[in-house]
Amino acid sequence: MTPPQNTPMSDEHKAALAVGRAQGKAVRAYLEALEQHRPKRGRKRTPESIGKRLDKIADEIDDVDPLKRLQLIQERIDLGVELEKLQTTVDITALEEEFVQVAADYASRKGISQQAFKELGVPAPVLKRAGIRKS
Repeated sequence: MTPPQNTPMSDEHKAALAVGRAQGKAVRAYLEALEQHRPKRGRKRTPESIGKRLDKIADEIDDVDPLKRLQLIQERIDLGVELEKLQTTVDITALEEEFVQVAADYASRKGISQQAFKELGVPAPVLKRAGIRKS
């Protein structure tokens, strides 16, 4: 049996792979930003309400049994992460513009429908600007 020969990639193939990676990165970044900023059910937490709860935890933590202390420590960690997310702003407009530039080509190449993007939360006006139409 003869070993497979390694044929070098053409420059066109390398360029096509680079374009695909760039498009995938832009689409992924926009979809992740949408997911992180999607409104959640229930009352919206504010930095102030998180701060109040953190203060209450600090008051309670020394006077409880070890199991409750463990739960309060975890809640404090979770609230710290949530507070950091609230204070971090993502420029979704820049990500949206990159998405609009590449989404139609990416969707066509990958066979992704308008409905699939909609189900992930991409607004219809953004899909229209991107040139993604019903199939």
